[in-house]
Order: sequence, then C-alpha cells, then structure tokens
Amino acid sequence: MIGPRSAGETKGSLLPADQEITVPIASELDIVAARQRGRAMATQLGCSPTEAALIATAISELARNIVLYAKHGEIGLAITNGGGRQGIMVVARDQGPGIADVSRAVAEGYSTSGGLGIGLSGVRRLVDEFEISSEPGKGTTVTVKRWRR
Repeated sequence: MIGPRSAGETKGSLLPADQEITVPIASELDIVAARQRGRAMATQLGCSPTEAALIATAISELARNIVLYAKHGEIGLAITNGGGRQGIMVVARDQGPGIADVSRAVAEGYSTSGGLGIGLSGVRRLVDEFEISSEPGKGTTVTVKRWRR
C-alpha cells in the first residue's frame, strides 16, 4: 500500500519505502518532470542506467496517456520492498473518462488515438508487475513495479 504523499524533494537521499512523491500531470512538461524524477529515484536506488531508462520509459507512457485521454492526473513514485528486494512503484492516477474494455486496451496493437498501440502493452512488458483499475466516467489507476536487478 502507498504511504503518505509528499511533493518535496528527496534531497539526495532515498525516501523511506512506500513514501510517495506525487508529480501532477497536465502537459508535456509534466511528463518530462515525472520521467526525470523516476530516473533519479531509480539511480539513487542503485538501478543500472538501463533499468533507470526502462522505468523512465514506463513513466513517460503512463503520463502521456493521462495527458492524451484524461487531460490531467498524477504520477506517484515510491521505493517499494517485497520478497527481500527493492524496486520502484509507479502509480498513474486520473479522473478521466476511464476505459470501457481494459483487456482490449492492454492488448498489443490496440489504439484509440491512432497511434501504434504499444502504450499500455509496452508498459506491461517493461515492468515486473502491472495492475490496472478503470471505471468509465470515473477514471483509471495503473500501478506498476519494477524490481532492481
């Protein structure tokens, strides 16, 4: 479960496990900010540059979906522990239109925006754990975890 939210900086040290940093998402600039925060958190956790890039890419895709479909929302970032390992948990939340058919939306090649259809399915391939909850008219929450290798 996610602990208290904090919009503050990590000031060069890791957040305690499950304490979340929240990045509001409403524009392309916010996508960049969320990506940078996630990459920095992964680096501080000791992830390799490749792992940090994969985490940043997943964050970028999730944040882009918020801007494209919901117009605004947030990305929550937290260090998480489980099974004797540490990782990054990313929670993308919005109160947008929701997804009517979640299983179709996460299928490879599905797109409602005319894109390549690799957004949610691509995110799912980049992470170790993927969970999505959506209700039409109420919004969507996507929670992903990537464990440090």
